[in-house]
Formats: sequence, structure tokens, C-alpha cells
Amino acid sequence: MEDYTEASLAPELEEQRVLIDNPADIVVIAAYFLLVIGVGLWSMCRTNRGTVGGYFLAGRSMVWWPVGASLFASNIGSGHFVGLAGTGAASGLAVAGFEWNALFVVLLLGWLFVPVYLTAGVITMPQYLRKRFGGHRIRLYLSVLSLFLYIFTKISVDMFSGAVFIQQALGWNIYASVIALLGITMVYTVTGGLAALMYTDTVQTFVILGGACILMGYAFHEVGGYSGLFDKYLGAMTSLTVSEDPAVGNISSSCYQPRADSYHLLRDPVTGDLPWPALLLGLTIVSGWYWCSDQVIVQRCLAGKNLTHIKAGCILCGYLKLMPMFLMVMPGMISRILYPDEVACVVPEVCKRVCGTEVGCSNIAYPRLVVKLMPNGLRGLMLAVMLAALMSSLASIFNSSSTLFTMDIYTRLRPRAGDRELLLVGRCVRPSACPALLCGVHYLYFAIVLFVCSGLLTIVISLCTAPIPRKHLHRLVFSLRHSKEEREDLDAEELEGPASAPVQNGRLEHTVEMEEPPPPAPGPLRQCLLWFCGMGRGGAGSPPPPTQEEVDAAARRLEDISEDPHWARVVNLNALLMMAVATFLWGFYA
Repeated sequence: MEDYTEASLAPELEEQRVLIDNPADIVVIAAYFLLVIGVGLWSMCRTNRGTVGGYFLAGRSMVWWPVGASLFASNIGSGHFVGLAGTGAASGLAVAGFEWNALFVVLLLGWLFVPVYLTAGVITMPQYLRKRFGGHRIRLYLSVLSLFLYIFTKISVDMFSGAVFIQQALGWNIYASVIALLGITMVYTVTGGLAALMYTDTVQTFVILGGACILMGYAFHEVGGYSGLFDKYLGAMTSLTVSEDPAVGNISSSCYQPRADSYHLLRDPVTGDLPWPALLLGLTIVSGWYWCSDQVIVQRCLAGKNLTHIKAGCILCGYLKLMPMFLMVMPGMISRILYPDEVACVVPEVCKRVCGTEVGCSNIAYPRLVVKLMPNGLRGLMLAVMLAALMSSLASIFNSSSTLFTMDIYTRLRPRAGDRELLLVGRCVRPSACPALLCGVHYLYFAIVLFVCSGLLTIVISLCTAPIPRKHLHRLVFSLRHSKEEREDLDAEELEGPASAPVQNGRLEHTVEMEEPPPPAPGPLRQCLLWFCGMGRGGAGSPPPPTQEEVDAAARRLEDISEDPHWARVVNLNALLMMAVATFLWGFYA
């Protein structure tokens, strides 16, 4: 065994470390970056980035296909390619339930939640909670909590997954590569606003789907087709099962044999790694938070041209979410079949040589397919796919984090800040010994328990407190979304932030800062810098501040949720069709 792992395996790994180093791959990667930069510059010229609504909500001008593509690209990150493929390699099809569950929840977003968010006239979720319940503390709490969750549950996962792929495909210094990716992502996030992100997300969606489809074709061809996958997966076991460490010795067969229920989405409620009640109920609760109240997702919908375009975008996103099962999970299973001693390794010292960690190497399933199967040029395309997934997710998180900080935290510190100041701020910123009740319960079962406890607590508190008068709830709840009565916001007497600042304090700010005599002729460098940062032209050419009538008219347009009856029926029928397709697939793979 020692001869095999040291004399045979190690040289092979050394040979694989730098495979994307030929002109064809480099040209493809360079073309990808040029395409993203070009689309970003085009969107910067096309859209208005000089107002808070233009920067954070793309001026509510996006049609359905960029909305749907951006929802998909914001959700699908490098963590999906590494995580879904790795989990598929380790345990089979069930992890695809995370993706297919979203097909139903994303419809709740478009039909139930977004109409209320639109009529409430908010930009962020903390803003909505403040309008709905009043007070600053809940708004500030949710803003800070969301920022911490983005850092520790989203950015960190995407960075780790991207680092795994770069390490396997390039052999580059991980930290330098990550810093470079962060720098490029930051540039078009800071300068372009949400419109630039959504247009680049659309391009990256095509890159992601195109590259992943090509790799899927190579993988299925190599394994002998769809039937070959299901014939061979249960026999995909490593031949290295004896450890050199006497304390470890022989590895139990249960550690390296594929699960007997690998081909099923719905698994035993007690012994399954993803029990079916938890997958159907617990996951729906978690997905409801992510798809219906997470700033990254909701912000894309709020940028839609009207409610019909938003619903159509949600349907497009749902159809695209059908693909990860075939583009990521099944290729991960194929990778285990083709490279069992590496992807399915169980001996700690062997895993350490293969992927740098002793606990298993299933996370390299997708990168290993890329570096082993793809020819020159296409390997570069797949690196571009991973970069697209990583950059689209990171850019979305950065933009939404900027929105949360600027609109909900900075306006608390600087309540009289004008649009220009807000735009500047928005651009610059072992097994445990715990009780079995906590650690012995599947995390999706725990989500159900937590949801029930939270719901009961909410009901008790609601019964023990005085109800909010109806005059404060018009267009803030689903049943009153079409109400035409005037709403008295609970925070009406306080400065709300950017939505009211231009009306109540804008002229005062302009009197103090903006109405000073402008410089006679700003230089070309200053003009270019102001345009690049979306801060307007500056000087005498700047547009005048909006009048009260213009502000009121814009607010009415933003809160309009009326739909054309014909297109409303079209999107409703498409939603029913998508649910029928999803139900069939759940039943087929159950």
C-alpha cells in the first residue's frame, strides 16, 4: 500500500497541479473577463447610477429575463459546484432536493411576498420591519445580523469553494488568486450598482449553464451514459482501506461503500442522512427565509419593471433550478465512479496527499472532472464557469450588504445624509460533547422545532399586546396590498432615510453644500471620475433636484402592482406548469 500511495499516487497528483497553463485556456479565460468588463461598462452607460433608487434598485427598470437570470446566478455560487457535486459523490441524489425545493418557494416570493414589499415602498427588509412594527431596534438588529450571516455563511463558503477549484485546476497561490477575484468583483460592484450586477449576472448565467452542460456531456460519455451512472455508482469504492496509522487500522466498509438509498430523493425519516420529513418541511422553512426575505434575492425582484416581469423572472429562475441535479449532482457521482481512490478516499494519509485534508476528498469531485476530462480551451471555459459562479454570488452579497449598511445603519448614524453621501457610503463599504437534544437531532428537524417554537411565541406575544391600528397597515400586509387608503407610517414623524430625505431635507442640504458656486469648468479627469463612480457630471451640468410632484409621482410608480390581465394569466399558467414539472421529477426520483 505504501508503495502505491507514495510512488504511484503522489507523482500523479504533482502532474495534475498545473493543467490550465496553455494558450487556449488562457485565451478563453481572458475572453471571459473581457466580456464581463464589457457588459459592466455597457450597463454603466445605459443605466442611471446617480440616485439611491438607480444604484440599489436599478431604477426598477429590469425586464423578466435579467431578473430571473440574476436570481439564479446570485444563488448558484462556486459552493454549489463544489458542494453539490461533492455531496452527490458521497451520498447520491438526495442533495438535489435542496435545489428542487426552491421551485415552489420562489413562486411564494413572486406571488405572496414581493407585492407587499412593493406596495410598502421599501428598499431593504429591515426597512419593511420598521414600517410594519415601528421602532429602530428591530431594523438595526436585522441589518447587523444579516451582515454577519453574509460574512460567515455565504462569503466564507464561496471563497472556500473557489479556493478548492483554483488549487485543483491551477496550482496557483490561493490567497493571491482570491484577492485578485475580490478586487475584480469589487470594481464592478462599486461602480455599476445593481443594474451592472444584474446584466453581468445574465452573462454569467449563460457561461455557467453552457460550460456545465459541456462538462456533463463529457462525464456521461466517459461513464457510459445515464444507465452507466446508475449501474456503476454503487460499486464505486476505493481500493485503499488500510491505514498506515496503527490507531486507525482497517477502515470499516460502511465508511467507503455508497449508501444503499443513493438513488432516492426521499429517505428514511430516522436513518436517512436527509430524512424525507425534514427535507419536505424543514427545508421549506429554511428556503422560505432565504428566497422570500433575504436581501440578496429580494433586491433583484424589487428591481423588476413591474409585478408581471418579477413573476416571470421567478418562473425563469425556477426552471433554471431544475438543472443542478443534472449539471452538478450527477457529474459528482460520475467523478466518484471514475476516480474512486481519490474522490472516495477514506484513509487519512491518502486523503491528505490527494486534497490536503484528512477527513475526505469528495469536495474535489467536480474540479477533478475538469482537469481530467476536458481538453485544452474547455478547461479554461470551466475555470471561467467557476469564476462566474464565484463572482456573481460575491458581487450580489457585496451589493446587498452595501444596501443594508447604507440604508439601515448609516442613515441611523447620519439621518440628514443626502443622496450623494449615501451613494458614496454604499460604494465604500472533533465530535462535540453537546447534549443529544441539540446535536443528536438532524438540523432540518431542528428547523421545524425552531419554527414551531417561534410561531407559538409570536402568537403569545401578539395576544398579549395591543394590535396595530389598521390605518398603519395599508399596503403592508398581503390582505391590504390593494388598499387605496392613505397609510400613516409608524415612523412618519422620524427621518426615514433616503426616501424622505430629498423631500424634507434635500433643499437644506443643497443650501448648505450643493448650492455653493460650482467650479467654472471641472477638468476632464474629474469629469471621468464622477461618471465612473456614477455620481453625475458635477458642476453646472448637474440636473436640478426633483420637485415634490416628481417625487410623489415616482413613489406611486414604484408602489404600483397592477398587471395586464393577459400577461398575468400567462405567468400564472407557466407557474402551474413549472409546479407540475417539479412534482413529476420529485415523484420520479423519490
